[in-house]
Amino acid sequence: MREKENKIRSLQGKLKINAVLKLETGLHIGGASEFAPIGAVDSPFIRDPYTKQPIIPGSSIKGKIRTLLARSLSDTPWLNSIEDDKDEVKVLFGTAGDGKNGAVASRLQFADIRLTKESFEKLKSMDLDTYLGEIKFENSIKRITAEATPRQIERVPARAEFAFSVIYNVEVTDEVAEDIRLLADGLKLLQMDYLGGSGSRGYGRVSFRNFAVEVFSLNEESRQALARMQSTLENILKGCCLI
Repeated sequence: MREKENKIRSLQGKLKINAVLKLETGLHIGGASEFAPIGAVDSPFIRDPYTKQPIIPGSSIKGKIRTLLARSLSDTPWLNSIEDDKDEVKVLFGTAGDGKNGAVASRLQFADIRLTKESFEKLKSMDLDTYLGEIKFENSIKRITAEATPRQIERVPARAEFAFSVIYNVEVTDEVAEDIRLLADGLKLLQMDYLGGSGSRGYGRVSFRNFAVEVFSLNEESRQALARMQSTLENILKGCCLI
């Protein structure tokens, strides 16, 4: 049973979880376009403003995994509000405080993820429609009139790979394996769902592989305890891989 309290726990250490995220189908996570000249893409994907490479926002991954877990663990036919998530979900992903409950700090810290070096070089050498992207032409058909509304969607091509990583704050050593198992469940659900938009039309299917866990702690006793768990945690995460 997890202890409920409105206090910030001490930090026993940190785990850095690394993996390769592969796009099994084209991915579209929308970005903003400063101008729209004739012939421009209707819906570009989000890019790093400095490198112009596609990125997957950490908020997209965190929000998707949390929602999938909340829906899967719900005790009712309907998705609950975020403040009513199960305690294990709140502890892992955090929640803002309200009049009844205090804030819970997230144990997971997601970041925007970028193409691996190898994937960037491969995409750069390909004859693509845009810089590192492809254009998917689609039509929205009105059922009654059969009128077509064409549009152009920019996607990151299938088989592109991203360097996924997430930091886990170790607050209670005895709860680490339980938390990582819940994260692995969320990653497995994500692989059976999708990232970004147009998932019902086949966009955004992803897979994970090559999980590795790095351990860091300023306390030698905690570091050794986490090091002993390292292979077990890696095996838990590897168990979520579908491919």
